[in-house]
Amino acid sequence: MPEMTRPQPAANCTLCPRLVDYRRENQAAHDDWHNAPVASFGDEAASLLIVGLAPGVTGANRTGRPFTGDYAGDLLYPTLSKFGFAAGAYDRRPDDGLTLVDCRITNAVRCVPPQNKPIGAEIRTCRQYLIPELTTGAAPKAVLALGKIAHDSIVASLGHKLSGFKFAHAAQHDVGDGLRLYDSYHCSRYNTNTGRLTTEMFEAVFAAIRAELD
Repeated sequence: MPEMTRPQPAANCTLCPRLVDYRRENQAAHDDWHNAPVASFGDEAASLLIVGLAPGVTGANRTGRPFTGDYAGDLLYPTLSKFGFAAGAYDRRPDDGLTLVDCRITNAVRCVPPQNKPIGAEIRTCRQYLIPELTTGAAPKAVLALGKIAHDSIVASLGHKLSGFKFAHAAQHDVGDGLRLYDSYHCSRYNTNTGRLTTEMFEAVFAAIRAELD
């Protein structure tokens, strides 16, 4: 296995007090859950980096793998498989055998936030882990932001002003050094249940990414 060059937060990270307290609450209630910062998933040399918001409390916070165990993964992983970015069957478990193909997944905030809403200070603090994902080693050729918070943190991590890169579903942005930023509404249950994001809309974004990388 290649040496990891991109830092991941320590399991007992204490940088964000509010998130630490919430992790401890979950630990007390569910001591068999992961209840720690969630590391990135996939090869560091991948051409596509996907950036989500934060671990879901019963998803990645429980299982320890991004987008694993809740509805968002039920849409994301089959879509990745359809477009050749994943292999194997997704089964809501980190040991289901699913692997990523030229793709890596991370979150703008690595610890689960209360009500799935990180605050600005937490997003900024966790940017120290997002910046290396975008710039260290074999940097990705494409980055997909799932939602506006991920989009804004990516833009800020690259040293750009947010005013120059407006978030919109299916938008594409050239962000320098050969990197292209793609936007999508987050694949959450809320967005799909309300019709804000359909499977067809989500797949169209991946079709554009696949065409760019092929």
